[in-house]
Amino acid sequence: MATQKLYAGVKLREIRARLALTQKAFAEKLAVSLPYLNQMENNHRPISASVVLGLAQEFGLDVTELTVGESERLVTDMREALADPVFTSVPPPVADLRLAASNAPALARAFLDLHRAYRQTHERLASLDEALGREDASLRPSAWEEVRDFFHYCDNYLDAIDRAAEHFTTAASDGKTIESLAEDRLIRAGVSLHYSNNAPLRQFDPTARRLDISARASTPTQRFQILHQIALLTQNDLLEATLDLARFATPEARDIAKIGLANYFAGAALLPYRAFLAAAQEVRHDLERLADLFGASIEQVAHRLSTLQRSGAKGVPFFFVRVDQAGTITKRHSATRLQFARYGGACPLWNVHRAFEAPGQFLRQLAETPDGVRYLCLARDVSKPAGAYLAPVRRFAIGLGCEVQHAGQLVYSDGLDLKGRFEPIGISCKICERTACHQRSVPPLAGRLTVNPNARDVLPYQIG
Repeated sequence: MATQKLYAGVKLREIRARLALTQKAFAEKLAVSLPYLNQMENNHRPISASVVLGLAQEFGLDVTELTVGESERLVTDMREALADPVFTSVPPPVADLRLAASNAPALARAFLDLHRAYRQTHERLASLDEALGREDASLRPSAWEEVRDFFHYCDNYLDAIDRAAEHFTTAASDGKTIESLAEDRLIRAGVSLHYSNNAPLRQFDPTARRLDISARASTPTQRFQILHQIALLTQNDLLEATLDLARFATPEARDIAKIGLANYFAGAALLPYRAFLAAAQEVRHDLERLADLFGASIEQVAHRLSTLQRSGAKGVPFFFVRVDQAGTITKRHSATRLQFARYGGACPLWNVHRAFEAPGQFLRQLAETPDGVRYLCLARDVSKPAGAYLAPVRRFAIGLGCEVQHAGQLVYSDGLDLKGRFEPIGISCKICERTACHQRSVPPLAGRLTVNPNARDVLPYQIG
């Protein structure tokens, strides 16, 4: 297979700006000419192997920053958008999409916004949504989608909030447990803490300065909800400043995002970056041992592993996803080349769907995507009881994985033949290039179909 040329001019400029270097100084340190650096930064030339090596040796940079990030997410999102039947012509080759994402990311995002507006209009017409007849009808993305995209495109890592949470946990702990540290902070804020069987997960009365936490919730959930409220009480200026920079289109999106930022603080305080990264490396990313060490849930640990993207101290790049029993993705993040479908469910061949059949067990899968990248995938079901008989139980499955070159750092790779057979999986049927998938639900956008009424195989058509 031919080596793919690496065009990452935007990312190269970002790295130079972060280092506060002029083009001339940057070129000298990388041992290239100034015109050559200028051509690479403007995507007129691919980034050479010597430059990649220089970035690693001279600046200690994680070179995966050049290949994983917004550009790859934009490519995946554009491929999925172009799978819409409204685009009847042959889709652009992936190489063209990569150039658009690298050279004109603003244009790529504008295209995605336009396609999203089209989808919303089409869906509203199909369901006879009366909102189209109102004067305040809007083609803006839903508040939930806007917030989801905000976290998606910032790599699900927020440096300022992450460091503030780490400082909260480590700077003044003096050997205290996270509970006593949190209670001390609440007392200093003039807030009384109560556990009640009749309370929702968390309820704060700003007038009475009283925080009620459900006594029926699990201990990790109780800790998380207390830390969430502490974020709202003590980090409001930081949260608001982050929201100002995000420039959300609606007040509803801003409100939802603030909850997400407070959740981020809570997770980062419960699992502080450096201590958690060191522990994860020591126990080879054993989720159960990490949950026990930090008093967290399996889901909290898995989600946190996917956020360890601090510059200069990155962890293993993981993807993390949570799906419900209908296959709908309710949480998604990827620091790997694997990206998830924005619309619809995940590939049915992926082991995350089988987790519901084996409650309480970790399922392992060696999987390969159509682009030839291989992964070690973990899946496990998670249940969230409501704490009472006949109360509904919320059931999900979580998936966590990394590219196979990192698999040796995971205890879950023990006993697996990492050079053996890898199961084929995809992202979305509409953009999956596999021609002989027995679980295919719809034809791919690329490739002609041949239909023979006198013959029938697993699929009623052949993909040519």
